Amino acid sequence: MRNSGYLLGFDLGSSSIKATLLDAETGKTVASALSPEEEMRIISKKREWAEQDPETWWAHLCKASKKVLRKSGVNPEAVQAIGISYQMHGLVLVDENQKVLRPSIIWCDSRATEIGKRAFDELGEQVCLERFLNSPGNFTASKLKWVKENEPEIYNSIHKMMMPGDYVSMKMSGEISTTHTGLSEGILWDYKENQLARTLLDFYEIDERLIPDVHPSFAEHGKLTAEAADELGLKRGVPITYKAGDQPNNAFSLNVLTSDAGAATAGTSGVIYGVSEKPVFDEKSRVNSFIHVNHTDENPSYGVLLCINGTGILYRWIKQNLIRDETINYDKMNNLALNTPIGADGIIILPFGNGSERILEDKNPGARFIGLNFNRHETGHLLRAALEGIVFSMKYGFSIMKGISISPKTIRAGRANLFLSPLFREAFANSTESVLELYDTDGSEGAARGAGLGAGIFSDEKEAFTGLNKIETIEPELQKTEIYATAYQNWLEELNKITD
Repeated sequence: MRNSGYLLGFDLGSSSIKATLLDAETGKTVASALSPEEEMRIISKKREWAEQDPETWWAHLCKASKKVLRKSGVNPEAVQAIGISYQMHGLVLVDENQKVLRPSIIWCDSRATEIGKRAFDELGEQVCLERFLNSPGNFTASKLKWVKENEPEIYNSIHKMMMPGDYVSMKMSGEISTTHTGLSEGILWDYKENQLARTLLDFYEIDERLIPDVHPSFAEHGKLTAEAADELGLKRGVPITYKAGDQPNNAFSLNVLTSDAGAATAGTSGVIYGVSEKPVFDEKSRVNSFIHVNHTDENPSYGVLLCINGTGILYRWIKQNLIRDETINYDKMNNLALNTPIGADGIIILPFGNGSERILEDKNPGARFIGLNFNRHETGHLLRAALEGIVFSMKYGFSIMKGISISPKTIRAGRANLFLSPLFREAFANSTESVLELYDTDGSEGAARGAGLGAGIFSDEKEAFTGLNKIETIEPELQKTEIYATAYQNWLEELNKITD
């Protein structure tokens, strides 16, 4: 029997912070709130750099917390547990007084790519893949090595390195900890030895004392201090009982905990995420394997992630820079795209304009617009080509996942971001030849459910998903599947020209 009360989930993205209050008894969302209303700034002082100020995250998280409480009318005394979802692969550094030493190097920052490649080559590809399931690539460990090489004064002042969600948890509780899944997403976990990745830390000459204590995702990570409770509008002592990166958490939000189904998102970046009971890897590290949130030694669970950096950001860029008409919102853009044929009458867009792409072996070719004809093509053709280019890049990554036996027939997604577009949904289902299930959920709701499970308010996973609502199912259609397959082959030919 569930206890009455409420669960509070936060989703820390690079665009905004979302907070959701969930009724623990019914499993239904009571209210949600977002801060800021406009997207947070990404600082890019140099090409391929992407940074954000963690203090800005905290300020907006506090605003979102107070906003959702005000909106819901819920008594703060009734909030029983807090869950945190966060943008993956980021690096936050603090000194012994828990003060931030530099802006966070976030997920889409590409500065450490060559450092990771060097480690992959010199440690040996087989060693890296067997021990870490990935190339060290442009992940958190390599970003920390970049700081050591380029900012030694800052490195020598580090007390602890953290993932973005660990930072938020620290601000709430005053305690510094991380999770097994968090370490794995930073390429800081040795799967062969089932411990910290000391082989990589030694190679990078990184002191392992910089790594926080490790807990499972579903566990107590501290309790709200009086100061944090005041800033959040909550009561002192509320436990933080769940932490996970945004993509493992998105899969959890959609009840993707086994290999039967996969999860997808299409916000700033695009992701397909599958689950395996065995540790698997792509030999070229184009898709990446991590510890899934429900992993235990007795029942192993691994998430395999393909990520396309340039998805929703491409569509937004077109709106802001090419359309520049405030009367044309995303709904109108989607309608314009729908009125054009599959294949966009020959326009092809490669959406790789947001940093190095893992599916392209960390190449950064930039976005490409190909085949424009000024006499035939209109805005709708360009918009369809953008949406199809995003879907085709995800299909390309999905084919890599299938090559390592990750091939769910059903893909679940929240009805948000690009999945709000009927054309995008149609193109996704028919291009991937998957049944697409849309749910009324998001990362902050998933974090709230995770908090309930971590606090023992839900007795098991089945109970945690009471109230999860499926909105729509989109089945592939044979005729459309064939047409999309032809369009994909044309797209793939252009991709091969720039990557061969």
